Amino acid sequence: MYHVPVLLEKSIAGLDIRPDGIYADLTFGGGGHSRAILEKLGPEGKLFAFDQDPDAAVNAAAIDHPGFTLVPTNFRYLRRYLKLHGVTQLDGILADLGISSHQIDSAERGFSTRFEGDLDMRMDQQADLTAQKLINTYPEEQLHRIFGLYGEITNARTLAAAVVKARFTAPIRTINDLKAVLNKFAPRGKEFKYYAQVFQALRIEVNDELKALEEMLEQSPQVLRPGGRLVVLAYHSLEDRLVKNFINHGKFTGEAEKDLFGNVKVPFRPVTRKPVEADAEELARNPRSRSAKLRVAEKI
Repeated sequence: MYHVPVLLEKSIAGLDIRPDGIYADLTFGGGGHSRAILEKLGPEGKLFAFDQDPDAAVNAAAIDHPGFTLVPTNFRYLRRYLKLHGVTQLDGILADLGISSHQIDSAERGFSTRFEGDLDMRMDQQADLTAQKLINTYPEEQLHRIFGLYGEITNARTLAAAVVKARFTAPIRTINDLKAVLNKFAPRGKEFKYYAQVFQALRIEVNDELKALEEMLEQSPQVLRPGGRLVVLAYHSLEDRLVKNFINHGKFTGEAEKDLFGNVKVPFRPVTRKPVEADAEELARNPRSRSAKLRVAEKI
């Protein structure tokens, strides 16, 4: 199985799909969400699926709906590529920010701590920066920032110093090379959680994930028609906080802006007051859904 879509039915319900509407699936992956959207679209409906991973093209080739278009780029270029396809307004946007099971389970992609392989972690395999390059070249203070900010690691400063010391002896090239450094600092009994935090931090930096998310969110009100839906699945607090703040305040930090009359100026109305999470049945079927938080908003 390429990827089991998380919260599939609730995501599709959140989009409130019109058969003749125009939609964007910003994280095509294995195509699970896209197929579910296309099932609800009539022949006149359109779906633009974004994905920068070359593997996505193989899955897209199996879809034969006349309204389906794969856009092989990062969703941070949403508005630009919609314009290239002659689209000015969408009826709905879906973004599943999770890394796909396929990427995690491919040892050579370097995303998982479970396998041995080169430290890669690139979503876009044409990109220049790999996790290996990052871990061997970034200054200590930059590593400290990444581990602390993106991995939320408590001993980030100590770990950054240890990485710099280790790579001075020999380059850190593989997953096992890195784990050998991490082992000395991981809390007893919580090694795998610690590995996951470090790998998350590296992956976010390699793929510029949070900045790309901010850029996409800022474009979303510009490309959605009034009443159009924004549906986002986030998997860690850093992503979810950005999504929540943008929906509630129209910005990523601080309070919402007000006009001259004191009315709050925000582009969205939250449809889900609290994030929707997987139920017990889905958790049993797909453990990777445990950290998912689904938020739905409507363009005002």
